[in-house]
Amino acid sequence: MARHTVTLIPGDGIGVETSAAMQRVVEACGAEIDWEIAEAGAHCLETEGTPLPDSTIEAVKRNKVAIKGPITTPVGTGFRSVNVALRKTLGLYVCLRPVVSLPGAGGRYDNVDLVIVRENSEDLYAGVEFKEGSEGARKLIDLCTEEGAGTIRPDSGISVKPISVTASQDIVRYAFEYALKHGRKKVTAAHKANIMKYSDGLFLRVAHEVAKEYEGRVDFDDRIIDAFCMNMVTDPSQFDVVVFPNLYGDIASDLAAGLVGGLGIAPGANIGKEYAVFEAVHGSAPNIAGQNKANPTAEILSAAMMLDHLGELEAAARIRRAVTEVYAAGECLTGDIRNLTGSDKPAASCTEFTDALVAALAK
Repeated sequence: MARHTVTLIPGDGIGVETSAAMQRVVEACGAEIDWEIAEAGAHCLETEGTPLPDSTIEAVKRNKVAIKGPITTPVGTGFRSVNVALRKTLGLYVCLRPVVSLPGAGGRYDNVDLVIVRENSEDLYAGVEFKEGSEGARKLIDLCTEEGAGTIRPDSGISVKPISVTASQDIVRYAFEYALKHGRKKVTAAHKANIMKYSDGLFLRVAHEVAKEYEGRVDFDDRIIDAFCMNMVTDPSQFDVVVFPNLYGDIASDLAAGLVGGLGIAPGANIGKEYAVFEAVHGSAPNIAGQNKANPTAEILSAAMMLDHLGELEAAARIRRAVTEVYAAGECLTGDIRNLTGSDKPAASCTEFTDALVAALAK
């Protein structure tokens, strides 16, 4: 097993606790990781003047791979989300979210095993916006009128939805390559091309073009996003790898997590051509920070994704097996899972749950 240096951004809120739990589990699985600690979050404002110091960006660039705990976005400070800043600065154009049922996690289904691939760089999250009443908004409203594109009320705030051929090709090709690498059988593209013909229509057209490159190796279909959501709720087993533009992927990934037990067990990764940042997708939960109540499952499963990325496939598989074993046993689960399942057993602390995982890995 090779030795790897990984940037660890513990975050804030419960991130400090879940990151520590993750480190214990990674060590117990036998992976040889040297951690370079880098800070980000609201607590950095006092010392660095920003929630995302340049030194943290440099640490990720240096090591190519990072894992982070949840981070609080300071409210009312004018700073954008640290997560968004990392994605833009490092070119992390893929948001990858596997969604898998865990026995005993309280999910609505026991047969979910799908992967959400979300484009990370454009769409309505591109940040191209005009405040209501601004000169830019007025000019855009006038342009739409002149071009016969439609009428926009003069008191409107406006967000622009750019979807490019380049980004669409990149994300759809990533979804197909992921399917090939991981033995997946089908890619589904979700869209609203029936209404937004020049943005979602472009995305769908590109998806069909890229799909032709993989004919005979990976199946392809597409779903209108509202029908997709209904299909997900009624029968998620019909999906394998699903690729989305940015906004739909954000919404659908949380919907999918809700089918298997919630964000507390949902791992994720943001991946680019050079760098990869793995993360639990839930929030920083400052209301329970420091109380040893947090569920570290999502960050631990994100670490398993990180180990896959580093080529440590057996170590990653050992972690997933241990998580499945502890959940199936049902004896040592955190309060969020107890509440979801309606169990009358006492909730395990973050430490106790991590102890159980370490014990499972020692077998």
